[in-house]
Amino acid sequence: MPDSHTAATQSPPAKALPAGSVGVVTPETAHFDTPLALACGKVLPEYDLVYETYGTLNAERSNAVLICHALSGHHHAAGFHSPEDRKPGWWDAHIGPGKSIDTNRFFVVSLNNLGGCHGSTGPLSHNPDTGRQWGPDFPMVTVSDWVESQVRLADYLGIERWAAAVGGSLGGMQVMQWSMAHPERIANAVVIAATPRLSAQNIAFNEVARQAIRSDPDFHEGWYGEHDTVPKRGLKLARMVGHITYLSEDAMGSKFGRDLRSSDLHFGFDVEFQVESYLRHQGDTFSTTFDANTYLLMTKALDYFDPAAIYGGDLSRALAPAQCPFLVISFSSDWRFPPSRSRELVDALIHAGKPVSFANIDSPYGHDAFLLPDERYHAMFSAFMQRAARELNLDTPTTHKEALS
Repeated sequence: MPDSHTAATQSPPAKALPAGSVGVVTPETAHFDTPLALACGKVLPEYDLVYETYGTLNAERSNAVLICHALSGHHHAAGFHSPEDRKPGWWDAHIGPGKSIDTNRFFVVSLNNLGGCHGSTGPLSHNPDTGRQWGPDFPMVTVSDWVESQVRLADYLGIERWAAAVGGSLGGMQVMQWSMAHPERIANAVVIAATPRLSAQNIAFNEVARQAIRSDPDFHEGWYGEHDTVPKRGLKLARMVGHITYLSEDAMGSKFGRDLRSSDLHFGFDVEFQVESYLRHQGDTFSTTFDANTYLLMTKALDYFDPAAIYGGDLSRALAPAQCPFLVISFSSDWRFPPSRSRELVDALIHAGKPVSFANIDSPYGHDAFLLPDERYHAMFSAFMQRAARELNLDTPTTHKEALS
C-alpha cells in the first residue's frame, strides 16, 4: 500500500514566467510496497513513482488527465522547477492555462515510468534484496507493466477514471494499452505520433543503439556504476542515431544544409559540418543526463509492444474492449512512426466500431513535431479536449484545489 501523501504543490514564481505557464512546480513521490508482478515473470517487491501535477483536482475527481511519456521523457512535462530554469518541461507547449490541455479545467498528472532514471524506481535505484544498485539486474519492463503501475498511481491519488489519457510516441502506446486493459478507467484517449507495433526497421534502429551502448568498454555488462564510470561514448552514439530518426530530411536540410563550421575544408575526421556539430552536442548532453541501462530497457519496451500478436495480428480484435473516443494524430514528415502506422490504428478502431477522429498534420519537423507548437495540431488537440470537458461537465474552470488524501 502507498505511504501517506502530501498534495503536490505549485509555488508562485519569484519572477515573471511566460504567459500560459503552470508556474513553478514541485515533483512528488508515491511509494508502493505491494509487489508488482511483471510481464517478464519477475516481481518488483516495492517501488517509487515520481510525478508532477498541474491544475486543480475538482471535488468529483473527474477532471484528471494522465500524461504518458516517450522514450527519453520523464515526469517534468510542464512548468519550471525554479524561476531560474532555462527551459520548461518537455511538453510545456501543450499543457497550461488556455493550452491544448487547459489547466483551468483539467488536473494533469505526469509521471516517470518504472525503469526510468529521473526518480522512479529503476536501474539507478537500490535492490532491497541485495543492497546493491539494481543496474542490469533491474527486471525487463513492458508497456503493460507501466500501465499497471499507473493504475496504482491513479488509486493512490483517488482517481477512479481519467478524463483522458494522452501520450506521444511510446506514450501513445501506453494510452492504447490503457484503452484495452482498463477501458472503464479512461473517458478519452489521445494517441499522437505512435504505432500499434514497431516495424522491423524501427527494431533495427533500436538494436543499433543498444549495441552502441553495450559495446562501450565502460559498460561493464551494465555494472558501470560499480566501476565509477558511465558508457558515455556508447550512449552518445545511441542518441545520435535516435536523433537522426526523430528529424525529417527537410528539417535537417533547412536547419543545417551542408553548412560548414568554418570557411575551409580540413580533410579530416573532426567536425566540419554544422550537422555533425549538432549531433555531437545532442549526444554529449544526453550522455550526461540519461542512464544507459534505462535506455536499454525503454527501447526493449518499444520493441515488445504488439497487442494484436495474441489475436493473430488482428488489431481490431485487440481493441475490442476499448470504450472511449480516440483522437489519433500523425505528422506528414514523420518517418520513424509514419502516418501509415497511425492509419493502421484508425482503420482497426473503425473496424472495431470505436469512435475515432484522425488528423495527419502537415509538418516539416519529423517525429519531433509532436513536441512542438503548431496551429493545426493545437486546433485539433484543443477541440478534442474541449469536447471532452463539455461531455464530462468540466466547462466551468476549476477555482479551488482539493487536498489529496
